[in-house]
Amino acid sequence: VGPYVLITPNETRRNQLQQSNLIAKKELDDLEQWKEEHRPGPIKLVPQRLGGKESEAQARQKQQMMLIQSKYQQKHKREEYVKAKKAAEEAEILKKKAIQREKAERLEVKRRQQEIQRKEMFLEDQYYKTNELLNRLDLGLPKSDSCQIANRGPESTAWMRNHTYKQALRGDENRRLEEMKQEQRRKAELMEFKQKQEEEARTRAHQNEQRRVNNAFLDRLQNKTQPDSIYQPAYSG
Repeated sequence: VGPYVLITPNETRRNQLQQSNLIAKKELDDLEQWKEEHRPGPIKLVPQRLGGKESEAQARQKQQMMLIQSKYQQKHKREEYVKAKKAAEEAEILKKKAIQREKAERLEVKRRQQEIQRKEMFLEDQYYKTNELLNRLDLGLPKSDSCQIANRGPESTAWMRNHTYKQALRGDENRRLEEMKQEQRRKAELMEFKQKQEEEARTRAHQNEQRRVNNAFLDRLQNKTQPDSIYQPAYSG
């Protein structure tokens, strides 16, 4: 065991603590005595008749009617909620159908445009091939000069027929190309007009649906503010 130091107790501090404990105990005893002296006594009231002007049977009948009305109101609220939910689902389905229909129409327009482009490319290719064939035929014929024009031989007549046929083919090809371009332009205008009409129809349908939902919501608010307007007091169960 190592060295240690012995500290003597402080008598003054101990006496102060004991005195504080005695004072606190005395205060608690005084508080309990004061509560005991100031405890409220029994309440004495004069007997009197309570309740309204209705009898017990009438009160119970009224309570039963209110219970029945609350049940029907809850049922009506559930039905309105189911209707609103179903209407929202139908509106969402119609919206998805409209989107799918619009996508299908765009694909159809794209397919038609591609078909027209293929036809135009085919006609242009045919036109170039025809020109190439006619150019090869022209290279096999002699050049026409003033003497050949003055003295038309069988070769000059063949060349004129070939040249006339070539010009007719070119005119036909140009006319067909112009007709196809006009047809494509008319189809594009028709599709644009149709899309505009469908967009207006969708806008009107959306406005009508929104108006219907708002009217239903206002009706529900009116039914909530006037709960007794649906069920008449003459209801006998």
